[in-house]
Amino acid sequence: MRYKTWEPTYKEILKDFGFEQENDDRAAREASGIISHKGSNGKGTKETIKNLLKGKTAIICGNAPCLEADIREKRIDSDILPFRHKPVVIAADGATSVLLRNAVIPDIVVTDLDGNIADIIYANRLGSIIVVHAHGDNIEKLKNALPVLKENVICTTQSRPLRNVYNFGGFTDGDRCVFLAKEFGAKRIELIGFDFEDKNVSARKRKKLKWAKRLVGDVL
Repeated sequence: MRYKTWEPTYKEILKDFGFEQENDDRAAREASGIISHKGSNGKGTKETIKNLLKGKTAIICGNAPCLEADIREKRIDSDILPFRHKPVVIAADGATSVLLRNAVIPDIVVTDLDGNIADIIYANRLGSIIVVHAHGDNIEKLKNALPVLKENVICTTQSRPLRNVYNFGGFTDGDRCVFLAKEFGAKRIELIGFDFEDKNVSARKRKKLKWAKRLVGDVL
């Protein structure tokens, strides 16, 4: 995703929610500094993600209440499939906890750190790649979580990318998963645990779901 391609949508999101780009930029700089201190530029992790996703099926797990049933239906907790046919499981933030509870270790977790941080760190310890999103509202969480995550971590921004903080497109954790899978060459993308019409959420969350539905539709 070229930033120039994404930027008009990003500007529209800023206007719709009343966000300030400088706050996103500050968060990206904070993430960049922490990652640099860890001695990582993210390039190795990017290559790992590419090798993992290219030509594969990506099953993207949202955190809607239906996720647990969808896991059983898709049988993504099954070990009977040969490795070459196994889908790549990508968790959107809080979906990580549901997956772990059902004995599924996600291959990739895409998170702005709003979910259960202990579960995200645990998944990282078990081998999950963590794609940490920096935005204006989570700077303190970045400072707390990034230093304790292992090497298989990469940072993203929804604003202008930096040398070690990337922008693959997307706004919410769920649609960023889709943009990530598309960016790195997934052959097929399937969604489970998504409910874009969930009425049991706040007005702000409903607005975010509306954006997520639009952005996923743009990609798929």
